[in-house]
Amino acid sequence: MDIKVLRCKICGEVFIGKALPSNCPYCGVENKFLIDGSAYKDENDVELTDISKKNLEKALSIELSNTAFYKCIANTSTEPLIAAMFKGLSKIEKEHADVFRKILKPESDPEINETCSDDSLASLNSSKERETRATVFYSQALKEATENRLKEVFTAIMKTEHDHLALDNEMIKKYK
Repeated sequence: MDIKVLRCKICGEVFIGKALPSNCPYCGVENKFLIDGSAYKDENDVELTDISKKNLEKALSIELSNTAFYKCIANTSTEPLIAAMFKGLSKIEKEHADVFRKILKPESDPEINETCSDDSLASLNSSKERETRATVFYSQALKEATENRLKEVFTAIMKTEHDHLALDNEMIKKYK
């Protein structure tokens, strides 16, 4: 089997491996966005409308907030599975923030302060609320986007957030 060098059309990260993963290992989008590395083209230099700038600023804030919250849980939880899950989610959310940052090119990031507790069920319910809020917002931002790149990014990331929501629901059942 040949080793593949692939790049994600959404986050731009490089995957090297023998088998195609089901999702981008960095930003979590479906593997249909993983393309041959030699075919990759950075499409993040986009002329943005005012509404798209506003939506990207909000998206960046959502993802940075989720990153900080999930990282807090990963570092606080005494449940190994919860800590591992939120460590993985924090990395994916950070990558989503990086995607929005690449397109928006802000001078600085918004200041984010998040706290959390070691209550696994409360953390999972908070995560579910965050993922629901993100998917609802990305659906709205997708409708308002006129730029093809933003439509592609919001669609891909919204699907990933739906996957996170499904994970939250499965874990909530486990911890009830």
